[in-house]
Amino acid sequence: MAFARALGVWVFLAVLAIANGIVRTTCIEPRVGEYGGHVIGSAVFVVVIFAVTFVFVGRLPAPSRKRLLGIGLFWLALTVAFEFLFGRGVAKEPWSVLLADYNIFRGRLWLVVLAATCLAPAICGRLVEWLDARRPD
Repeated sequence: MAFARALGVWVFLAVLAIANGIVRTTCIEPRVGEYGGHVIGSAVFVVVIFAVTFVFVGRLPAPSRKRLLGIGLFWLALTVAFEFLFGRGVAKEPWSVLLADYNIFRGRLWLVVLAATCLAPAICGRLVEWLDARRPD
């Protein structure tokens, strides 16, 4: 059941990612340029990933760390598969364009977003545990 919910949350995050991209290209990039927009958009989306994940994990009935890591890996696989299947199959982007965002040495932050996607469930799970342990009875 947790993975069915996780799929729903991933779809929600995908919609938010598209909205983030639209805001970035229409509102942010005209003011700060493509690279500035990329950095701001990436940072904003990492915060969104953690916020949505925190709410999601907080509603799960005592998930194990192993399950949370599994959810993160599931989201990572879905994200990369979607990016390449959509990018190549629908948008007809060349491989060079699709792979360019993976080059952190050129200032691209996509790997940071992917790391957040993968690690957010486990990190948020630990945070929820920590907060629960400090809640007065």
